[in-house]
Amino acid sequence: MISLIFVLAALIFLGCPVFLVIGALALIAFRSVGLDSSLIMVELYRLATLPALIAIPLFTFSGYLLAKSKAPQRLLNLANAFFGWIPGGVAIVTLVSCALFTAFTGASGVTIIALGGLLYPMLIKEEYSEKFVLGLLTTTGSLGLLFPPSLPIILYGLIAKVSIDKLFLASLVPGIFLIVVLSFYGFLQGTKNFKKPQPFSYKRLLGAVKEAGWEIPLPFLIIGGIYGGIFTATEASSVMAFYVVVAEVFIYKDISLKDFPTIIVESMVLVGAIMVVMGLSLGLTNYLIDEQIPMRMFEWIHRFIESKTIFLIFLNIFLLIMNMIEMFSAIIIVVPLIVPVAIQYGIDPIHLGVIFLLNLEIGYMTAPFGLNLFLSSLRFGKPVTQIYRATLPFWLILMVVLVCITYIPGISLFFVK
Repeated sequence: MISLIFVLAALIFLGCPVFLVIGALALIAFRSVGLDSSLIMVELYRLATLPALIAIPLFTFSGYLLAKSKAPQRLLNLANAFFGWIPGGVAIVTLVSCALFTAFTGASGVTIIALGGLLYPMLIKEEYSEKFVLGLLTTTGSLGLLFPPSLPIILYGLIAKVSIDKLFLASLVPGIFLIVVLSFYGFLQGTKNFKKPQPFSYKRLLGAVKEAGWEIPLPFLIIGGIYGGIFTATEASSVMAFYVVVAEVFIYKDISLKDFPTIIVESMVLVGAIMVVMGLSLGLTNYLIDEQIPMRMFEWIHRFIESKTIFLIFLNIFLLIMNMIEMFSAIIIVVPLIVPVAIQYGIDPIHLGVIFLLNLEIGYMTAPFGLNLFLSSLRFGKPVTQIYRATLPFWLILMVVLVCITYIPGISLFFVK
């Protein structure tokens, strides 16, 4: 089993398509125990019958529509009108706007590419150091993964077979906690600037509110509707898709109907890739469960690690390493292995989900292979080693938050239990 995992990891890091690696390993695994390879597709059929599955294409389509529209600029203007007058306010604007944008698009790369060009000159103009600006924008690329309706939350819930609604609720407080801690750091950096922040203007605020008047209700509608019990996460995806189409196509007219085929194809290519990987990996997971691999892993780990505290330390190290690979692959490959083992140590799967998602955020900015590091290097034309140094303070802050969330389950589970 250990050799199987090493082969999987090595092939992925060498650039082999994830679905080919998982499919090949599933075929080899089933053949090794004399099972019909057609059983791999049983899980794909089960996956296709899950009611929650429809949330993935609808949320993805909505995110692509928002990314293609002028919504990022309107949300940025709104956040700037609210927080721009505070020392360090532009840094807080960056944190809030990027977190919201990532939550709805579900992809850190999109956030860095779409908002990076707008925010970089704004932060430099406010006399923040280039090192701070590069570190901040690299970090905020994946900051919204803990906020509903983030696609990784939905995927974790499907793979781990836990309530997506509870995951949304559990991840919200840690997400806000993370924003507050980073905002405080941005405030401290802002007080070092000699340039005074722009004064607060009601006129400017009202103008920004009017400009984004159809996008402001969206997070309240979706998040409030789920937490208020008005609709489920699956139903929320339909509401969001309908609302975004009406707002961006018919009200703002940022996107024309002739753009729809291109946007649908782009978004559904991602969805199709996720579905293929999920179906094959769940087939492989069937083999792992039938062969009692998670139980054997637990027995092997338990020989050396009896303490839950020590196990969580090693779990976080493992997740940081694994989460440097592509986001959806990390969820689909790793979650079926760690959930049964973590449960044996008395770790709530909802709490584990929050730990996993925060590790996913940090993994994206962890040297040497974190994806955000390379995206920032390309987007801002800086050597990747410079990005490494710039993100280090933010990485340390996120690690402190990770320790707090890991060892204080109440932060995640306060509203769930």
